[in-house]
This record gives sequence, structure tokens and C-alpha cells, in this order.
Amino acid sequence: MNSIDNNCNIVEIEGEVAPPCVLVIFGASGDLTKKKLIPALYNLAKYRVLSENFFVVGIARREISNEAFRQQLREAMDQLDCPVTPEIWDRFSQRIHYLPGDLNDSQSYQKLKEFVLGLNRDHGAQGCMLYYLAVSPTFFAEIVRQLDAVGLLKEEERQASRVIFEKPFGHDLESARSLNTEIKRFLSEPQIYRIDHYLGKATVQNIMAFRFANGVFEPIWDRRYIDNVQITAAETVGVENRGGYYETAGALRDMVPNHLFQLLTLAAMECPVCFDADAVRNEQAKVLRAIQPLEPDEVLSNAVRGQYGEGRIEGKQLPAYRTEAGIASNSRTETYVALRLMIDNWRWAGVPFYLRTGKRLVQQVTDITIQFQRAPFRLFRETPVEQLEPNQLVITIQPGEGISLSFQAKVPGGLMKLGTVDMAFKYADYFGKTHTTGYERLIYDAMCGDATLFQRADMVEAGWKVIAPIQDVWNSLPPRSFPNYATGTWGPEEAAELLRKDGREWRKTDK
Repeated sequence: MNSIDNNCNIVEIEGEVAPPCVLVIFGASGDLTKKKLIPALYNLAKYRVLSENFFVVGIARREISNEAFRQQLREAMDQLDCPVTPEIWDRFSQRIHYLPGDLNDSQSYQKLKEFVLGLNRDHGAQGCMLYYLAVSPTFFAEIVRQLDAVGLLKEEERQASRVIFEKPFGHDLESARSLNTEIKRFLSEPQIYRIDHYLGKATVQNIMAFRFANGVFEPIWDRRYIDNVQITAAETVGVENRGGYYETAGALRDMVPNHLFQLLTLAAMECPVCFDADAVRNEQAKVLRAIQPLEPDEVLSNAVRGQYGEGRIEGKQLPAYRTEAGIASNSRTETYVALRLMIDNWRWAGVPFYLRTGKRLVQQVTDITIQFQRAPFRLFRETPVEQLEPNQLVITIQPGEGISLSFQAKVPGGLMKLGTVDMAFKYADYFGKTHTTGYERLIYDAMCGDATLFQRADMVEAGWKVIAPIQDVWNSLPPRSFPNYATGTWGPEEAAELLRKDGREWRKTDK
């Protein structure tokens, strides 16, 4: 799973009150629950979209009381940049319950069933049963099997049963297929909610609105006008206290088949016939299936991996990856990935999509850059203008969510000189609110049975199919020179060369 930050940037969730729901969180003692799920649920309560018959049941190994569990959650809220109104918290926290349990013990699931039946009987909580698996993926299949064994996955006329699976969903194509097959023994696809918190971000959802609600952009959103597309997810943090997990995952598996491919599909898909969940996901799946998997020899020239060494960020000296806690001194795990991919369809034929993600880079930013083709230079050939910069449309996902468009304008004066200027809009300036980290919207949608922002089985497998040849080559060939980029830089030189050999370069960014 992704590292958990300590920010709680909340936007008001507008909509009808969600149906009655019991949300069971497996892994209730973990950071995801404390720093993301409970703050998200608190804000849903704050904006009055939770039913009066909504309850949380947390499950973890530790033997503690309801009151002790609630106090731990309250203390965790105090450590976040998220103001808490005591009256709202008091009402909300009374709906939170705790059950100690072993995920492999059938008796724990029987106790859960009895407890849920009691909530239904005493509080009229009959409604949606929502199970959130905030645990290691190794427990996914077992939890689903145990829930089915005690009858907690049955769907009735007035009660739906849904399961939210945290990423990663599998670690390669074979494991993803196997996991899909296993859980579908007990769940139908409409009951399965594979979560990617990137899709809960307001700016990500706005990609569809921006593309399909504005007549000025959609007609030029294709190979005739766009030269290349760049997707960046850069982090300044290292692996922090997640060395054990990261050593077995790496940047490719941790970020590309989920976060980056979700951004790619929204930027590249055709217009769906409506905003129905399957209509949107059908178009996303078509994009994933149209990505040309790299041949083994192409992996060597179109995929770059890196690992950070020591360096400085904002004046602070930071260690190399191989000296972090839990990391092998000769680790081959990549902390940086850059890819050049092609989409084999009518709209995008010949347009390269460049993806990059990494840790300990110079700047934290997630954005999509649409770089348009350069205008002809002929008119300016006998002027002081040396070259024409391409127009760039930048959709910033985080931080400072917004959209900007760069274009050329004449510099005042007697000579024909051009300067690049930006037309930029920021959400905070126009709408006056900071924006959610994503879990509020996603949990609310799951309660309401809206799966639009969740991955479908075929999407997961199509993404892993693209990644598979890269994994195969990297597993068989050791990296040449790890660490190969310093902390506080934009990654290995090979990533710049990936674009340079095409006569292009990564979008220049600064703080």
C-alpha cells in the first residue's frame, strides 16, 4: 500500500444520505484505518451524508475495549491536520465498535456475525454490509472464504454485501488472475470494489469533465494535434518505515499498474455513452488492452529503473535506499521507473505516453502533461526567434490541484521575441475549498453501490499484462549500477535519455 501522509484535506461531500450500512474494517489497528478511513468517515458524518443507522466494526488481533479503541482513534485524529468538532466526534464515535479477532480463526467470523445481527436487531442497521480489507493481500482470499462460510456475504432484497480490496491486487499477472478466480468463488463482480485512492481525488474525476464538457479541447485531443503525453508521480519521501514491504514490491509494482495506469486511461479513453460505472470502465479497459506490451528487447530501450543514493532535499542530508531500515545492502529493488508506451488505436497511433514515478525526487508532484505539436517555424525564420516552444496543458493532481495551459506571446518591444506564458486555474482560488485525499468519495460511493471509480477484474488483468514483460526482463537481468540517481534529483540520466532519443524532454517543473 502507499505510504500514509498526515494530511486531512477535506472537501464537502454533496449528495443524498447514504443507505444504512455496517462497515467492517479488517486491520482496524493499522495506519490506514487511523489516518485515512476514520478521518474520511468523520467527515462524511460532519457533512451529514451518513445514515443514522451507520456503524463501524473494527477487527484486529489486539484485546482492547470499545472505549480504548475510540480513544486511540481520537488521538490519531489530533495528530492530523484535520480539525475535529468535539460534538460531532462524540456522536460519530458512539457508532464505532471493536472486536478482537484472528483473521484465520473461524470463531472470529462467527462472533462478527452475531455482533452484526445484534446491531441489526437493536438499532435497525439492516442495510449494506461493507467489508474493508485494510490488511496484507495475503489475507484477501481467506477473509472472503471465511465471511462466506458464516453467511455474511449473502445478498438479500434489503441488504447488499460488498467487499473493498486495498491495493496491491496481486503482484503480477498470474497472481492477479488467481486472486480474481479465488474471490469470485464467493463474490459476484458487482460485489467487488478494488480501490485506488487516486481515483477519489477531485482533480482526477475532473479529467473526464474537462475533456468531454469543453468543446474547445475534445476536437484536438488526438494524434493530429498532440505530440506526446507525460504522466509524473514524484515523491520526495523515501521508504520511511515500509522497507520490508517495499523490498518485495518496488516502484513498478507499487505504482504503475494501478495509479499511473488509472491516470493514463482517463486521459486517453474515448467518451463513454454515460457516467454509468460499466460504461466508463468499458472505455478504460479498451485503452489498457490497446497498450502495446513491450518485447523483451524493447524493455531494455523503453523502460528505465533506478534506485536512489544519498543526497540532499531542502538542505537535509538523507541516506541511500540500501542503508534504510529493512533494506538489503545489495538490494536490486527499484525506487524509480520511467516507461515509454504506445497505444495502438485510431486516436493515439504514433503518440508516445511517457510515465515516470520515483521516491526521493526533487519535488513532490503528480500531474498529466499534454504536449501539443509545435507550430511551423517558417513565419519566424528571419526574426530573433530561435525556436517555438510547444503548447502544454498540465493537469496537476497534487499538490495545488489545478489546470494550466502554456502558450507563446510576444515580449513587449520593437523586436519579435516570444515568451512562454501560462493561463492557470487552481481549485482553491475558484471554489474556495481544499480537496479530499479520496477516501471520502470512494467509501460513500461504495455505500451507495456506485462502482465507477473502482477497478474491474478485466482492467486489473489488462494492466498486469502490460507490466509482465518488464517484470520478466528485470527479474532475469540484474540492474547495472544501483544506486544510479542521487536523492534530490529527477532520477537517473537514462530517464532523460528515454525522451532525448525521441527529440523530446520531460516537462520542466520547479517549486
